[in-house]
Amino acid sequence: MAVGSGGFVGKVLRVDLSTGKITTEETRERYTALLGGAGIGYRVLWDEVPAGTGPFDAANKLVFATGPLVGTSVPCNGRATITTLFPTCWPKPLVGSGHMGGHFAAKLKYAGFDALIVEGKADKPVWLMIRDARVEIRDARHLWGSGIRRATLEISQEMGPDCVVAAIGQAGENLAPMGMVINSVSHSAGGVGGIMGGKNLKAVAVQGSGAVRIAGDKAAWEALVKFHLSIMGANNQHVVPSFPTPQAEYYNPASRWVGQPGKHWGAAKPPVELPGDIHDPGSIAFRTNSAAYFLGDEAWKYTVRGNGCTACPIRCHTMLKMPSVTAKYGIPDMGQNTCVALMFGRSFFKQLAGKKNSEAAMEACMVGMHLADDLGLWSNYGQLQRDLRKLYEGGYLKARLGSKEYASIPWDKYESADPAFLLDLIPRVANRQGELGDVLSRGTGAIFDHWSIPESEWAEDHSTTYWKMGHAKHHANEDDGQCGVIINTQYNRDAQCHSHTNFVRNGLPLEVQKKLAAAIWGSPDALDAPGDYTPANIHKAHRAKWSLLRKELHDALGVCNWMGPWAASPLRERGYAGDDSLESKFLSLATGQAMDREELDRVAERIFTLHRALTIRDMGRVDMRAAHDIVPPWVFEDPNGAAALTKGTIRMDPADIAKAMDYYYEAMGWDKATGAPSQARYAALGLADVGEALAAAKLTPEAAK
Repeated sequence: MAVGSGGFVGKVLRVDLSTGKITTEETRERYTALLGGAGIGYRVLWDEVPAGTGPFDAANKLVFATGPLVGTSVPCNGRATITTLFPTCWPKPLVGSGHMGGHFAAKLKYAGFDALIVEGKADKPVWLMIRDARVEIRDARHLWGSGIRRATLEISQEMGPDCVVAAIGQAGENLAPMGMVINSVSHSAGGVGGIMGGKNLKAVAVQGSGAVRIAGDKAAWEALVKFHLSIMGANNQHVVPSFPTPQAEYYNPASRWVGQPGKHWGAAKPPVELPGDIHDPGSIAFRTNSAAYFLGDEAWKYTVRGNGCTACPIRCHTMLKMPSVTAKYGIPDMGQNTCVALMFGRSFFKQLAGKKNSEAAMEACMVGMHLADDLGLWSNYGQLQRDLRKLYEGGYLKARLGSKEYASIPWDKYESADPAFLLDLIPRVANRQGELGDVLSRGTGAIFDHWSIPESEWAEDHSTTYWKMGHAKHHANEDDGQCGVIINTQYNRDAQCHSHTNFVRNGLPLEVQKKLAAAIWGSPDALDAPGDYTPANIHKAHRAKWSLLRKELHDALGVCNWMGPWAASPLRERGYAGDDSLESKFLSLATGQAMDREELDRVAERIFTLHRALTIRDMGRVDMRAAHDIVPPWVFEDPNGAAALTKGTIRMDPADIAKAMDYYYEAMGWDKATGAPSQARYAALGLADVGEALAAAKLTPEAAK
């Protein structure tokens, strides 16, 4: 891709912690064909990290990358992608990315850098100071052993209040694969904290006084931003409210648009009443309250406000104030987060998991948020909590854990769903204390290896929602049938893809969704209602491909895939259509280089195919269909015995899923037998060097014959 005079700021920063060498390189010369985000990360890992490298080896690299829309006024542009060899991928680490919102990405751009590449390993704890063009490696020995909050505070006091700090806690310092990086209080990238710890890197702090230029017409840019705001819904682009109102033609109780007029942010001072006009673009932030959606209507009285990322009007990180937790558990009475991280503490307890309008559940959430976000411990999309429940309830721990250690754990508090249990458990895991703490800190795969438990005991159990390679399903067949299954086969961690589910779950009636589907994917049969699935077809496969490419595209541009794509809208006058070309319009104006939707999707396909190439290279196998694109047995069973593809079940049929994968490989232009791209396919996507290297290693379908 050619680069105009805007969007990109032009430099990639490279820091070698082993030598202390700090250099820069031109974004234009090497990376713009992959836009940004994981595209840059994949290229660095392909070119510079040999197959067989371990995640904690000094030779592994950590790539913090923004995108060309980060730091502009595009709504929801605050995403940073951190790419590395993912340490929780089992049985072999493979390429993966963690993603964080907040304000780190924009600050890095304002400092003049599109990306940061960290390599080597410091001989003592350090933190990285970036103040515009001034970059220093500073001593962090006084910060080592402290939580993320203290590290953030001390670095901010040293640099100034306008810096943004991305730091690790004790989990990352202890090289826990389940460690995470956090910036801006609660915005995290899971699974990569231990890689920072392995490099003795406590934090990266950024101050930037620059700006991101827009090359195109400024009036056209402002008009596009206003249009974008007009087609936005609530969290996850749910475009109808959850409540009936004369202002909306439709409503859906399952929608995340819970901000009903008359509700209050009850813990604000003074309490704030939600306004009456639900379509006012200036009131978009009032539509979303993640705490009320996940924890129940009682959460409104504890709500202070919404918080969020650079240029995002949604504010999906709900800030809560719950005074009781200070007296009971000795933690601050304020906490904030969204989605799975919001529910971190509640999810450990069988009695509280999924329970709404419960004081105990909300207190557990507050305790869990406080501990996890300070110690820097990831949930692996809730797999950590489900693992503990299965280990305990299934008797695995009593049978395998030493009696002394087992007795030291306050299981009475666990059985009574007392949030105080978390004050014992979470530090154990973050500090890798004892056998239990160490095993859980390494992720689900460590459970199988350490205690010789067959993976099948997790993969056959509906309650674990375990998928493959040590990770959970992420919006799979429960949301989107064959499309969700395909997407969950493709990555080396949980899929993190919301493109498909944001559309299916947007709240519109099925007949409206199908009209939109016909316009975007060529057929109304591209989707079904959740739990009422029809057999696989090529249109579903094209939608799965589109969903994956949009996920990669959003990561590369630096915009939020929790909100995008904007394929639907709240606007009745548009027939509820969004704009599937919005990303290409913004990029064209930002860079000054015109690029239509199809061309930009081609770039996304290049990025995603490079991920596939890295996976093939590092697995040393071409048969991705058999060895990588795995569907767990629980997908093909219904707890009540319902037949597959009948109304009311999410059960899939093995032959139908095999057909769905055929359709998907066809849509991708990959070999159906192996699920791998050919050398010619790599070349067609601008990855000729990648195809040549894989062919030489007999890792393309034609070379492997």
